[in-house]
Amino acid sequence: MSRAEAQTGTAMDDLDRLANDAYPGRVVRKDLVRQVKVGANVPVYVLEFLIGKYCASDDPAAIAAGLEVVNESLRENFIRPDESEKAKAELKRKGRHRLIDKVDVRLVPSEDKFWAHLLNFGDKYVNIPEEVVYKYERLLGGGAWCQLDLVYNVSDELLKRPFFIAGLKPIQVAAFDMDEYLAGRARLNRDEWVDLAVRSIGLEPTQFDLRGKLLALLRLVPMAERNYNLIELGPWGTGKSFVYRETSPNAILISGGKVTVAQLFVNLSSGRIGLLGVWDVVAFDEVAGLEMSDSTVVNMLKDYMESGSFARGKDETPAEASVVLIGNTSKPPEELIATTHLFADLPKAMIDPAFLDRLHYYLPGWEVPKLEKRLFTSHFGFVSDYLAEALRQLRKKSYVGALDSDFALGAHLSARDERAVRKTVSGLLKILHPDGKWTHAELREYLEFAIEGRRRVKEQLRKLAPHDYSKTAFSYVERDTGREVWVDLPEQSDTGKPEFVQEERPPLDPATRHMTTADLMRLGENARVEFKSSARWNQHTDRRDDAIELGVVKTVAGFMNARGGTLLIGVNDDGGVIGLKKDLQLVEKHDLDRYENWMTTLLETTIGKPSITNVSLSFERFEGGDVCRIDVEPARMPVFVRGGKSGADLYVRLNNSTRLLNTSEAVDYIRTHWR
Repeated sequence: MSRAEAQTGTAMDDLDRLANDAYPGRVVRKDLVRQVKVGANVPVYVLEFLIGKYCASDDPAAIAAGLEVVNESLRENFIRPDESEKAKAELKRKGRHRLIDKVDVRLVPSEDKFWAHLLNFGDKYVNIPEEVVYKYERLLGGGAWCQLDLVYNVSDELLKRPFFIAGLKPIQVAAFDMDEYLAGRARLNRDEWVDLAVRSIGLEPTQFDLRGKLLALLRLVPMAERNYNLIELGPWGTGKSFVYRETSPNAILISGGKVTVAQLFVNLSSGRIGLLGVWDVVAFDEVAGLEMSDSTVVNMLKDYMESGSFARGKDETPAEASVVLIGNTSKPPEELIATTHLFADLPKAMIDPAFLDRLHYYLPGWEVPKLEKRLFTSHFGFVSDYLAEALRQLRKKSYVGALDSDFALGAHLSARDERAVRKTVSGLLKILHPDGKWTHAELREYLEFAIEGRRRVKEQLRKLAPHDYSKTAFSYVERDTGREVWVDLPEQSDTGKPEFVQEERPPLDPATRHMTTADLMRLGENARVEFKSSARWNQHTDRRDDAIELGVVKTVAGFMNARGGTLLIGVNDDGGVIGLKKDLQLVEKHDLDRYENWMTTLLETTIGKPSITNVSLSFERFEGGDVCRIDVEPARMPVFVRGGKSGADLYVRLNNSTRLLNTSEAVDYIRTHWR
């Protein structure tokens, strides 16, 4: 273990070393950020601006020296609000001082002058050069954290207002090289890049499955995609507002309170453009407590979310800001679905179908775990300001047509639904594949994820206005096979699906056991098909792994507890055959008969002999090797997996993943699925 690792108690892993090698000076240890954050009431991106500048190293001596510089800079330049008068006195004594503070600017027409307000310094009448205001217009739209040089000048005519800004620099990346960013991306595979992105927002990817990671990263889509409308409602304490408040200088968070037309759009008296014309993302936190000054606010916001422009006075003003609505739910989702709808906690003015129909994605906040120590990473991630600038540059690109060569969207998706799905896919591709390279399987994964989020919006609209929003059976078609696949919602599939969803649900896909293995591989993974490279051998550690065996059992049990399906072993995620060579090395005589005996014994001991009657096992040879095919019929009663830490677990296949249900979920699922 290196001295750096000993110092932090966290060993650098392969991804840390790869990130430092691919992005020298652009990554930072996230535990250092949390360490410095204590006692410093500044956004994370401000701290990382300093830490990235002085601590972007894996050398312990350099890190220690850099932290000293950072802490000294905060001690000398960052002012706590309760020390503002002391700071003013110190500035008077010295005549000049460098500060780190949030600066916002307003025009006082009666004086024909701009005045700066320094948040922690505690003065609303700080002189600022007019050319600086026009250079950094964000100062007029909610303010920005800056590094500034403040001067005390007691000239006779300005005796009452002696504070002058002599120099100002917003805290943001000085220069960004997209070619450098893409070259680094080329050195990481998709899974490595996903994990690095998750670490970059402060979370530890080993604590999440792929769905959990994508849910976390979806919060970044409004930063990468212009005019993207996102809503996230869920329990408190899940970090819904963190990304918008702390990690990007290009987003502004409005917490509750009253919202006016002048604040969001244009102030007619001053001509000043509002928040939507200045920021990349405008996020409304604690949306349940949001007050609109009048009905015009919601109507104008509704029009803006559709068109990307707003009219105030004679002129039409285009803007690119994404709109994010964040809030807590008052009840569990299953209760809201059963008794009302998932928008129930919004202000009454917003519970307007025409307004809600503008939302591109409903992020299920109830699936996001509450933040606790184990979920925070102690590894390297991008300096937040660097990632924010990358996402800002990527806003200029568009991948809304990326689906067309591989997929077609189903008949139930309206033009607005299609636009929502395409924008979500585009945003995810920009975040995860900024180089424009992805696989068919990855694209399908993002497509299903995007359809799910838009369908969640549409299902609630159907409850509010059933005649206008009756078509909610969302699907897509594989162009190469012509096969149509319907996308379910986890909170409404099998686990107590409401009757209004079941009424117009199209027929289920034909049983996969009637399809050839080659067709299944071309089809790709979905709710009825799963690929596994191996049943015993860990491809990464190059050794036998009990967890791999358990994964096979979970998948088989999940199919039994849902609608059945087919598991192909010896096939990678992209549908390519890699064979069973490694697996066969672990059975007697290394032949397929012994492999079948081993598999049968494994399933008998973990899910029971009666359940084996639902399983049919066969082998087929391809150019890349042998493939083991396991066809699974639905079970007539619940099938539990034995051998886990909790004794017996209930796994269910939902969409294209197998999930473990907790006790209450299992009870509800059993009651509704086998009624």
